[in-house]
Amino acid sequence: MRRGALFIREAAIDWDQVPRDSYLRDIPALRGFDRLAFDGNVTFFAGENGTGKSTLLEGIAVAYGYNAEGGTQNYHFSTYHDVSELEEAIRLVRGYRKRNSGYFFRAESFFNVATATALQYNDDGRLPDYHAQSHGESFLTFLQDECREGVYLMDEPEAALSPQRQLTLMLHIHSMALEGSQFIIATHSPILLGLPEARILNFSEAGIHPVRYEETESYQITKLFLERRDLMLKELFGEAEAKND
Repeated sequence: MRRGALFIREAAIDWDQVPRDSYLRDIPALRGFDRLAFDGNVTFFAGENGTGKSTLLEGIAVAYGYNAEGGTQNYHFSTYHDVSELEEAIRLVRGYRKRNSGYFFRAESFFNVATATALQYNDDGRLPDYHAQSHGESFLTFLQDECREGVYLMDEPEAALSPQRQLTLMLHIHSMALEGSQFIIATHSPILLGLPEARILNFSEAGIHPVRYEETESYQITKLFLERRDLMLKELFGEAEAKND
């Protein structure tokens, strides 16, 4: 798909809007980041915990109009005040198309979204009972029911999904991307990261850089564990025992 046809074409940070003492300036991947151009329907944010993946994803989501805790763009609720300073500094370049649907999924706050759905946003009973399923299953149900063109931002959607269900989610992402939806996903899943033709951006001390699937830590560590499990566990437990001596 042409970049102009994407819903979100670029994301940039106006650092003049970020306080000088902000913790954001201490995150290496973000500190050197000014502008990111999206060139495909599926973009993955990969990298270790604490490298800024979720922070940037949340900033993009809120700048696009999503509730900070998740949900559709119709959701406006807050159970706690945890707004990142980055959200005021994010600048988006949007494509010419208007979305028909969309969702911001955050594994850590999905319980709050499910509660808000039941109490505030489901008067006609059309939406599923998210509390009746795991949050991963509930989100799969949402994709299956909605499945319309839009922007889907996901923070660790694999958190409550089995490997088989991660493959199911991958299939939905692939099908919806072919129909024109755009996905930006922060994940550690070596399964989801294997989606063909997706762009993978690695967050690290060196900044934000595109990488091949085989270069991601998620792939490399999983592959090593599966192929050399005994040796890996021996070294791991040996290090732990040495620390306890």
